[in-house]
Amino acid sequence: MSTDLSLRKEIVAYGLKLTPSGLSQGTSGNLSVRSVDGFLITPSGTPYEEIRPEDVVQVGMDGSHESRQRPSSEWRFHRDIYAARPDVHAIVHAHPPYSTGLAICRMAIPAIHYMIAVSGGDSIRCCDYYTYGTQDLSDAVVRALEGRLACLMANHGMIATGATMEQAMWRAIEVEALARQYTLALQAGKPMLLNDEEVAQALEKFGNYGLMAARSAST
Repeated sequence: MSTDLSLRKEIVAYGLKLTPSGLSQGTSGNLSVRSVDGFLITPSGTPYEEIRPEDVVQVGMDGSHESRQRPSSEWRFHRDIYAARPDVHAIVHAHPPYSTGLAICRMAIPAIHYMIAVSGGDSIRCCDYYTYGTQDLSDAVVRALEGRLACLMANHGMIATGATMEQAMWRAIEVEALARQYTLALQAGKPMLLNDEEVAQALEKFGNYGLMAARSAST
């Protein structure tokens, strides 16, 4: 099996997990993995259960792509994240309810829990709003991901990155859990945040934590 086919099958398999995981519904969201000639990404407007490996679209770093399928309309920020971040090899973009709810309020997720370390920093930023599929949105996403592994997108959704697709999906699920916890805490009262030292300790310990460590070490 070629590496290209293996990556295509991986995208198909993880696409089928988006709805059961609660991260997306219908045809919303998109997945990609870095490849030798650019990246592979889910096609535009196709239900995940109908996507076959041959439907996954190869996109070059110059934006060129195969003619038989259109890539996701969000291909630009996938390309620009890969260009800016050599550590990123997989991206999950989704519209889960709690992350999207906070993004609609244009709120970042602060250090409410030690699992904030999944973001690679002391917060999960929310980028500015721009029309989907535009270069302006892509530029805003890249800025929000500086020094981070995940971000929210104002009035849109969220992005999680990883060294592998498995890691990116795991991170997306953890970000949505944090968004849910923060939403509930805001309803209950005033959330108490971890201080800089506590966040630093969590980040240090995360170097040996589960998927964060095991999958990164394999790349």
